[in-house]
Amino acid sequence: MNYCSHCGQPVEQCIPEGDNLPRHVCTVCHTIHYENPKIVAACIGEWEDRILLCRRAIEPRHGLWTLPAGFMENRESTREAALRETWEEARARVDIQSLYAVYSIPHISQVYMVFRGPLIEPAYEAGPESLAVELFREQDIPWETLAFPVMEKTLRQYFSDRDQGRHQSATHVGEITRPMGDQP
Repeated sequence: MNYCSHCGQPVEQCIPEGDNLPRHVCTVCHTIHYENPKIVAACIGEWEDRILLCRRAIEPRHGLWTLPAGFMENRESTREAALRETWEEARARVDIQSLYAVYSIPHISQVYMVFRGPLIEPAYEAGPESLAVELFREQDIPWETLAFPVMEKTLRQYFSDRDQGRHQSATHVGEITRPMGDQP
């Protein structure tokens, strides 16, 4: 950030009085500009014993597989964001039943909120950000070509919970500390 979004004057990075972290502060109007983590909403779309994955048509990680997921928009709930992303990326509709996991990824300032629920019907197709969309059984998951460590952690936990009969009620909270380049 170079200029204040309030008055347009230059900003400097300093620790404001009463704070303990560097912030961008306007040199004229003294507005403090806070930067906060971004929320990513994702969805484990289920159909029978399979889950829905999308092959990315965009960077980062073009061509690799992921759950439908993306940044939350202003004025939407996390649930609405997960529903929207599932529609945008997979043209699928889901009946979100629960929050499955919350994963903090401090090294890139993101928080993933992963929901789960069945597809309303087994209808799906690639949206503009996907090359392909498929339903996968656990043994067919393309583990070596998953786009992000958070997706691998989520899917391994999901299948472990399912195998132990816990996935209907489990909610996981954790942290992803393993960087993959600059990706979550």
